[in-house]
Amino acid sequence: MGNITSPLPVKLICGFIANDEALFQKAEKLLTKKFGPADYKSPVFRFDLTDYYSKEMGKNLKRRFLSFEKLVPAQRLPEIKIFTNLLEKKLSRDPGKRDLNIDPGYISLSKLVLATTKSFVHRIYTGKGIFQEVTLYFKDNTFTAGRWTYPDYRSDSHIALFNEIRNKYYDQVEKKYGQSQLHRCV
Repeated sequence: MGNITSPLPVKLICGFIANDEALFQKAEKLLTKKFGPADYKSPVFRFDLTDYYSKEMGKNLKRRFLSFEKLVPAQRLPEIKIFTNLLEKKLSRDPGKRDLNIDPGYISLSKLVLATTKSFVHRIYTGKGIFQEVTLYFKDNTFTAGRWTYPDYRSDSHIALFNEIRNKYYDQVEKKYGQSQLHRCV
């Protein structure tokens, strides 16, 4: 029988999709006000591997990612997803459509987890109308895509940035909790 322990906190990340990069800046300002300073901001990528959002949000969509300096308890992800959904509404001009998509999640040493409001076979219900999925898992010194991983999260450029954010998280855990606690994260 294993011993019950509290998990270590995780690294909060948010992915943004919009066709107006000014929305990234507005969202970042509001998110850092709520969750503290960002410690990683990705370059802006073209979001063109799927047209899933084009009917609602238009064409020429762009993607950006942020990670936050302050670590958070993993169990906060549902409340964070609810907050980002409200933020999407606040930043949209038309109440019936989104101008900005915000996908919150977290990185631990073993995985990247995303929150969603949509149920599917690989998603676990975690309360308050929110599901979570393991989008990437860490194996052989890199993040690896699973069967249901979104196309852009599979790309080499995105895998590289998630590995970089994971390295930041590793250093934070080692500094705050010590080398002996790193085994708890994988």
